[in-house]
This record gives sequence, structure tokens and C-alpha cells, in this order.
Amino acid sequence: MKLLSKIALGSIVLAQFFWSCKTEDNSEAMDSNFITLSAEENFPFMVEQFADLKVLRYQIPGWENLTLKEQKLVYYLIQAGLSGRDIMWDQNYRHNLTIRTALESVYTNFNGDKSTDEWAAFEVYLKRVWFSNGIHHHYSNAKMKPDFSSDYLKAILDASNTVLEGEAFEVIFNDKDAKKVNQAKDVDNVAASAVNFYGPGVTNADVESFYSNISSPDPKRPLSHGLNSQLVKVNGALQERVYKSGGLYGEAIDEIVKWLELAKGVAENQAQEDALGLLIQYYNTGDLQIWDDYNVAWTAATDGNIDYINSFIEVYNDPLGYRGSYETIVQIKDFDMSAKMAVLSKNAQWFEDNSPLFPEHKKKNVVGVSYKTVNVAGEAGDASPTTPIGVNLPNANWIRAEVGSKSVSLGNITNAYNNSGSSGRLKEFVNDDQEYELEKKYGQLADKLHTALHEVVGHASGQLNPGVGETKETLKNYASTLEEGRADLVGLYFLYNTKLQELGLVEDWKAVGMAAFDGYIRNGLMTQLIRLNLGDDVEEAHMRNRQWVSAWAYEKGLKDNVIEKVTRDGKTYFNINDYEKLNDLFGELLRETQRIKSEGDFAAVQALVEGYGVKVDQEIHAEVLERNKQFKSAPYGGFVNPVLVPQTDAEGEITSIEVNYVKSFEGQMLNYSENYSFLPEVN
Repeated sequence: MKLLSKIALGSIVLAQFFWSCKTEDNSEAMDSNFITLSAEENFPFMVEQFADLKVLRYQIPGWENLTLKEQKLVYYLIQAGLSGRDIMWDQNYRHNLTIRTALESVYTNFNGDKSTDEWAAFEVYLKRVWFSNGIHHHYSNAKMKPDFSSDYLKAILDASNTVLEGEAFEVIFNDKDAKKVNQAKDVDNVAASAVNFYGPGVTNADVESFYSNISSPDPKRPLSHGLNSQLVKVNGALQERVYKSGGLYGEAIDEIVKWLELAKGVAENQAQEDALGLLIQYYNTGDLQIWDDYNVAWTAATDGNIDYINSFIEVYNDPLGYRGSYETIVQIKDFDMSAKMAVLSKNAQWFEDNSPLFPEHKKKNVVGVSYKTVNVAGEAGDASPTTPIGVNLPNANWIRAEVGSKSVSLGNITNAYNNSGSSGRLKEFVNDDQEYELEKKYGQLADKLHTALHEVVGHASGQLNPGVGETKETLKNYASTLEEGRADLVGLYFLYNTKLQELGLVEDWKAVGMAAFDGYIRNGLMTQLIRLNLGDDVEEAHMRNRQWVSAWAYEKGLKDNVIEKVTRDGKTYFNINDYEKLNDLFGELLRETQRIKSEGDFAAVQALVEGYGVKVDQEIHAEVLERNKQFKSAPYGGFVNPVLVPQTDAEGEITSIEVNYVKSFEGQMLNYSENYSFLPEVN
């Protein structure tokens, strides 16, 4: 499970190796792609901003403290991740690679007039496509509409000797495949989604029927059926195209395996080496039992300074929650912060025992919850350019229960977000000076603690009732938003608790809790709406969960005026009058969401999400958009990756690895396409 950037919203409200080893022959050319840093300057986090997007840089603190062997491990893992980059593009939409190839050809080969409004619109559209790994918006899932005509695109294609025709051309401008992921009620979610996890003609009923006839060898340890395949119809019969060497995406997977083999050779310890070996076997075979074996080994491999996420993991992009998107994050331990936050892992059982859940839904033994603050060294696939700020894996409930899980907070990503914004939006949307000062003083700490509690305690908390199926089967298209809301509620409930101060995590538990509650309600009921066009429903799972949690608490607290809707000078604010009662409401909702998950109550989750999380108050939305017009900072943020450049001796052996930072977003995207494209345009 991943926690999307609450911090990105907070910063809104608060305001690979470079494609060949560096040698004497090409160092000058390569250096021209990098920024030059001086000790006197602040790090330039901002790269550029366009449309509703901003592109940032992140640093890699502590790189120089790693041994050369550890640096090699990081480098090889990043190369493995980038080698699978195009898998994500193809998973997002079947025409993405064809469209990207054509657009990039125009961008690099067009020699006509680049001073026109149409060319400027073309550049913005291409950058938006790069940012979203395809033609659908990375957050809203809606197809992005270009601000240039089809005639103009035809003209610049011809002028660049580039071919883009048929459906791949037409879909840029027509209404077909309008939603990458359609989670709407009372529609065939599979048929209505453009995501490339299912072939033409496959329906919700097909998917449910297909997997209802597949059983796991051990029902208590169910395999993640569908995680690493595309489900298609061949002559009317359903069959899976498995992602593996020699199978679907095999060309890219072979490159991934090549680099993983090198990483395995410089593993920090035997446990890490064994886990990498199992991951390689999984990629070679596509065997889901090996995937589970790998996750067990990976979860237990907690020693060492380097860790990674790599494979087909999160299922948010599947409207029915079966299929995993390709993702990779390479991480270096943040030694100072990890030592401070490990206390949450050690006290996971206390949080479970003292949660408001029904007794039968509590785990008697919360095992193996490993928490670290890490610094990202490289990302690809579903984690890039947009990235989570926290991750808890593996996702299989039985592994969490028997072996445990790993939770990480991405410290340098959070730091980059926090240093890229301003306080203007905060002043606009807070109700009073007290709320403003609380957020300024405690907001960042509250966000960090909420992330930690969400990942370490939240996702590890609770258990299913005996005989209840996996959540993706029982709660279907609502499974992801229910799980993210449930984990958010665990974090919220314990943020307003003296235990945090007793553990030495805060100096003033009440002030931190108040700042956390203020920020969550303000975001859930108002400020996150800047990410939507007027009239849109809420579609994204995390955004839905923030709204249904906040709207439910607001409605249930009306009798006691727990949260007050304030109108002043034609502007709306939400003010919390009773933090204790709000904490009780969060506890009540947490108990109910765990009951829904534990019992597999589809009717209840549908009523909760549809009743509170989907529809938007149009008057407030229009007002929020109008108030937000004065601010320049884009509502969505993403990142270019640092570039690791190996230095080699005469024998080609790596002697050191430098960290460099790219000048431009388009430079990194074009070089990735040139050097990490291992798939055909149509797969």
C-alpha cells in the first residue's frame, strides 16, 4: 500500500546512470545536462511548472557515507527499475507507447516555427503525457485534451517525417477511452476503463467468473491471482497473458533480470541476496507462489542500509483491484530518523490493543512491522514522476498477519515538497490565526507522524473474520479507498493521544493532534478540490477516502457542532470546535470501516463511499477554485531523478559513482526513451 502525497497537498496549502558510463570522451557533453551546485546556494528543488503540474528535484542525503559496494547495489537496482519503465506506459493504455514515440519524434525533429501558440500547446501536452506516463491524467484518470487541433498535429507530424495514424491518432482528440480507471457506481468498471489490464470485450462479470474458478493450493495463504497478467479473450475464451521472461513484456523483463543479477552479486547480506534470487525467479517464471515466497523473504530481510521495491505491486489502477502496476523505488536508510521512528514499530501491539476496534477484529499478535525513514535514490514506473511519500508492503493480508510488513517514509521526497511551496494558500483557507500558527509550527511534524501511523500501524492493524475472502473480492471496486481511509483513521485516532508524547515523539501531543485534525478536515472538505475541474466527481482512491472520512465526521458531528461551517466575507471555512469529540468520531468510523473489511460488507462500503466520498458540493468547489486562482503553485508535484554516473578504470571496473542532478524535465524524459525503451510499441 502506498500513501500518496498528503505532503504534496500540504506544500500546496503551505505554500541512472545517464545512459552511458562517463568517460573522458563524453564527460563534457554529459556535464551540459547537469546543474552546477555551489556550497553557498540553496538546493534548486524547482525544475519547472506547466499546466497543473510542477516538476521538482530531490537530493540523496548520505550518499557519500555508503561504501562503494553499497553504491553499486543502488546503481544496479536503479538500472533494473528503469529497464521496466515502458511496462507502466503500456499498462496505462494500449496506445501510449505509439503516441509517445510519435510525439517525441516531432519534438526532436520539427524545424518549423516554434514561436506559435500551437507549438507551445504541443510542448505542454507532451510534458503532461510524460508526467502521467500516458495520455490520461495521473490523478484524475481523465484523458487529457490538447490545446491544439488535429490539423496542426497532422502538419507537424508531416513536417517531422513522423507517422501517427488510425485509432492512436484519433483518440487524442475524440471522446473514446475517456477514463483510464472508471470507478463509478452502476457501470461495468472494466469495460468503461481504458487501462490496459484487460483486452477488448472483457467485462466485470468475466473477471469475477474467471477468478471464482481458480483456487489456491492453501486457502489460508491465497495467491494473488491476476497480479502479473493481462486478461484477454481469444476466440471468445478468457485467458491470461502473464508478465514474465518469454511472455508479455518479456523483452523489458529480461533487462530487469540482467541488472537484478548484478545487484544480487553485491547484496549486503545473505537474506537480501536470497530475496533478490527469488525475485529473479519470479520474473523468469511468472509463478505467483514464487512471488509469495519472495515477499516473505523480502519482508524478513530488514538488515542493511539499502532496500528496494520492484515489480507489479499496487492495484489502484485496476478497477477491480487484481492487477499490479509496475513500480520501483530504490531506498537508502535515513539513519537518524529511522532510529527516532522505530519506536512505533516496537509499540505496534499497544496501538492495536488500544484501538477502538471490536475485540474480534483486533490482531492478538501484530508481528514484524518494520518501519524506516528512507531517502529515495531512484524511482520508475508507477512511482515516477509522481511518487508516494510512504509505502507499506507486502499487500497480501496473510503475509502481513504471519510474517509482518515493511513500512517506509520517503524522507527526502517529503523534504523536497516542503521546500518547494509557500504559505499563501494556507492563509487563504485557514479559519483563524490559531489554526494558521498551529499548522506553521506543528503541521510538518503532524504530517510525518500521520504518514508513519498510517503505514506502520494502520495497514498492519485489524484482521478478517474467518472464512471471509480477500478484500478485493468482497469489496470490489471500493477495496482500495476503504483500506486507505481505514489506515488514515488509525493515524488520526492516535495522533490525538498522550501516548505519542510518552514515547518521546512529540513535545506537545495536543497541539500536534489539533494541527493534524485541522489540516485533514481542511483538505478533505475544501483544499483538495483544487485538483478537480468544476462538475467532476471524486475518482482517485486516496482523494475519495479523505473526503468520505471528513464528510462523515462533519455530518455526524452536526448535532454537537463538532465541526462548524463558517461563512465570512463570502468565503467558507471549516472550524473544529471540539477536538475530543472529533477524535471519538474518528474512532467510531474506524471501528465501522474495520467491521466492513473484516466482514466483507459490500453494501456498507458502497453506501459509505458513494454517500460521502464521490459527489462534490458544487458551490464550495466553485468557491475554492475561484479563491485558488491567485496562487501560482501547481496543485500536483512530481520529480526528475538524480543521475548516478559510474567512474571506471582502464579495465572497466567501477571505482566510484557520482550523483548528478539534471537541468530539465524534457532532457531526462528523452534520454529515458532513448536508452530504456525495450518494448515494441504494441504488446
